[in-house]
Amino acid sequence: MPTPPAVQQAPASTSRRALVYLGVCVVLVGLNLRTVFSSFSAILPEITAAAGLPSWAVTVLTTAPVTLLGVFAPLAPRLARRYGAETVLLGAMVLLAAGLAARGLPLPAGATVPLLLAGTLACGAAIAVGNVLLPSIVKRDFTHRLGLMSGLYTTAIAASAALGAGLTYPLFQATGSWRAGLAGWAAPAALVVLLLLPVAARHRSPAPAAPAGGGGGDSPWRSPVAWQITGFMVFQAMMSFSVFAWLAPILRDRGVDGATAGVIVAVSILLQMTGSLFAPALAVRLADQRVLNAVVALMAGGGFVLSIFGPLQLIWIWTGLLGLGQGALTAVALTMIALRTRSAAMAVRLSGMMQGVGYGLGSSGTFLVGQLLHATGGFAAAGVMFAVVGALAAVFGWQAGRDRSVQER
Repeated sequence: MPTPPAVQQAPASTSRRALVYLGVCVVLVGLNLRTVFSSFSAILPEITAAAGLPSWAVTVLTTAPVTLLGVFAPLAPRLARRYGAETVLLGAMVLLAAGLAARGLPLPAGATVPLLLAGTLACGAAIAVGNVLLPSIVKRDFTHRLGLMSGLYTTAIAASAALGAGLTYPLFQATGSWRAGLAGWAAPAALVVLLLLPVAARHRSPAPAAPAGGGGGDSPWRSPVAWQITGFMVFQAMMSFSVFAWLAPILRDRGVDGATAGVIVAVSILLQMTGSLFAPALAVRLADQRVLNAVVALMAGGGFVLSIFGPLQLIWIWTGLLGLGQGALTAVALTMIALRTRSAAMAVRLSGMMQGVGYGLGSSGTFLVGQLLHATGGFAAAGVMFAVVGALAAVFGWQAGRDRSVQER
């Protein structure tokens, strides 16, 4: 039985120029998918002081986007089947640009918290859809350059977090307004909207709808391989978002001054980009990815644990190991979507399942670290937790790395 398409198949006549243009758009979309997380955190004290944010609002605004990645990810395959992946991706970027802009609108003080919440929720939904669709588009159109494109767009995602963290405060200083510091990130998102317009126009006919009650082989939810990949994603996400939220406080708790801690985190994120760039290219060259998946999971987990327990004199080594491992871990987890599926249709379904469950459960990592810190007064318990999380990521990564397809029984 032919597999019902979840995204439109690329025309055989697609020109090299069109593919290059699409590849640039994919990378630029990735470059906008994490700024909402890091930009808010970069000037959180200034926003809190100027807007008088209550503690509950700070908690919601920092955790809601991650939670929404899991809530909205399963919707992306349905939208892509109905309207086409390119059209849905364009809509997601429009929503992202609007959400980023809304966070900085100069409305009366009483509207600040509702506006921040609305903008943040819009961004979370848009990013969830973009997260799911990018791997399926890469699977569909760049099979011949799978390692390269997977590396480029996952590196762009890591770079977006670094850009948000590094440029938001200077933007705030230059303008004297926290609203401008947040709303400024709508400009690059709006540019990508313009670039995506011709891509969506070329694929404006919606994809054929999948038959109701498709065969069991068409559902990743019934595949043990899909669940192994999803488990791999859960534990990498637990570490990934905890690094963004807690690495700097961990360093400060160990006695590192604020300026040095900021530099260490920045270097660690740069090393994440290095791991993200090269790991997918290595993964596609291997007969299976069991050893690679396990090694990068243990690097990330070990780097996290050593950043808490290791000798402080070697903190640059521990955080460097964490950065390389986490970047490679995130990239190979996303690359599994393309390597373990036979079609773009299954890739978008697996992507929705893997990222919906992965981010939904993985977002608990950040919350658990905060709870353990509150209960124990330190990060030692979190260090033990991430030793376990890293080991579990290695186990699921080993299983996910076996050379099998999601469709196989």
